[in-house]
Amino acid sequence: MATTLAAGVAAALALSACGSDSTPAATTTAPATTAPASSSAAASSEAPTSAGSETSSGGSETGSATGSASAGDSKVLTDAAAGTLTIGIKFDQPGLGLLQPDGSYAGFDVEVAKGVAKELGVEESGITFVEAKSAEREGLIERGEVDFIVATYSITDTRKEKVNFAGPYFIAHQDLLVKADNTDITGPEAMGGKILCSVTGSTSAQKVKDTYAADVALQEFGTYSECVENLRTGVVEAVTTDDVILAGFAAQSPGEFKVVGNGFSDENYGIGLAKGDTAGTEAINAAIEAMIADGSWAKALEDTVGPSGYTIPEPPTVG
Repeated sequence: MATTLAAGVAAALALSACGSDSTPAATTTAPATTAPASSSAAASSEAPTSAGSETSSGGSETGSATGSASAGDSKVLTDAAAGTLTIGIKFDQPGLGLLQPDGSYAGFDVEVAKGVAKELGVEESGITFVEAKSAEREGLIERGEVDFIVATYSITDTRKEKVNFAGPYFIAHQDLLVKADNTDITGPEAMGGKILCSVTGSTSAQKVKDTYAADVALQEFGTYSECVENLRTGVVEAVTTDDVILAGFAAQSPGEFKVVGNGFSDENYGIGLAKGDTAGTEAINAAIEAMIADGSWAKALEDTVGPSGYTIPEPPTVG
């Protein structure tokens, strides 16, 4: 399937070049390496990480993308044809996107990124991973600093005003992380009078306050790692974001924390790419579908998130 899709990418580019005067997007000069790369967005905002637990509208952008749609205008397809892709991921989310001490990357998002690249004809050696903090994702795409982003990136109407989304490739649910011996907190309704942590810029905790427990006390930190550390020391009593993210943190400290398991939202994770890149969006959708069909999607999820005890769901409907 990878060969077929990659051949299709090359053919689409060739056809577009013959039939259009438009200038293809510039090919990335990113080195063919998967060595750690500091976020190219570091020069801009250093806004703390926030997970994508904003109200999700579901679905993908494929059918509503605006602007030019020829393959020759697609940065993703142009760069893939050249054998290199720059992909944004999280560096601090165990089980999903994590920069490891040896400089390698691990997690479900990482495997999805590799799988999509492979389907587009790009070997792992041609991938450069860069950090895509939540608050910086749209900027990275709009400035052309990444080809696409796979980073617990919930598809929302607000974000779709700035970027295209392929997918969804996964559906998560907002939940709570508490100490393993906690029996009081059984869901968001039980957070009244308690201290709830989320990261600055995320709407997750505010959703709990607005919808379930008006008298919950909200505490924000820059990263979920900080939230988890403050949960460990008792400064906060729960952490909220998407369940699959929380499961990764629970797996890092076996027996110390647990995910409550009473999810109260649907978060459709999409792959973000340039606004108007319809050809690239369709190609990535096809790549995700190929991963689901050949079993690599399920295997990646079982290998990365499965050890946390997270129940492996059925794959989502793409497009």
